Amino acid sequence: MNSIANTYFRGVKAGIPIGLGYLSVSFSFGIMAVSMGFHLWQAVLISMTTLTSAGQLSGIHTMMFPAQYAEMLISQMTINVRYSFMSIALSQKTDQKFKGIWRLLLGFFMTDEIFAVASTEKNVTRSFFLGLSTTPYFGWALGTLLGALLGNILPTMLMNALCIAIYAMFVAIIVPQTKEEKPLLLIVGISILLSSAFTYLPYLKEVSAGLAISICAIAAAVFGAVFFPKKQDEEDA
Repeated sequence: MNSIANTYFRGVKAGIPIGLGYLSVSFSFGIMAVSMGFHLWQAVLISMTTLTSAGQLSGIHTMMFPAQYAEMLISQMTINVRYSFMSIALSQKTDQKFKGIWRLLLGFFMTDEIFAVASTEKNVTRSFFLGLSTTPYFGWALGTLLGALLGNILPTMLMNALCIAIYAMFVAIIVPQTKEEKPLLLIVGISILLSSAFTYLPYLKEVSAGLAISICAIAAAVFGAVFFPKKQDEEDA
């Protein structure tokens, strides 16, 4: 039992930086959700049952039009399908006890940052992964709660400014990668142009937000795969 507890708390320690980062980003999500008409408890419930920044951002926009369930399904699958590949990759490093119902339950916590930290382990145990997920999960929920609470108090101008933080997180993730992989900058530029087209051009701006996000993501990814494929030896390295 002591070994399990030690491994769990080692995971908690490793997850603290992620939890602090999620606290600030989900704060912006809480403000955004309240500004769009969601109740405080609804915003927190979304964060506690979804745990996906881009998916939640897309989801609340689509939920403003309740009849668009099919588009919500398409957009969420497009945005979140990467977690399936992360889970498959990480499953190659899990110990023998990390299987069955445990993979189903703990797979819920899979995010980009949790995957990145867990991948550094030679052998991922259930207790470590649970500890690693604890702080980020509650940090995300707490940040949403605080943002939703202050969203009812802060001036509209300040709320709009704070909402930018969630987009800044995506920029912070992309910029370091573009320095190492120049083609990524072009792919991101294409997705920006497509997104702008769906925002401002006639007819295209009539397309719902959820479907537009899916089209932009898939089109940019296909462009990158066709014109900038990675060689097998680079992937192995």
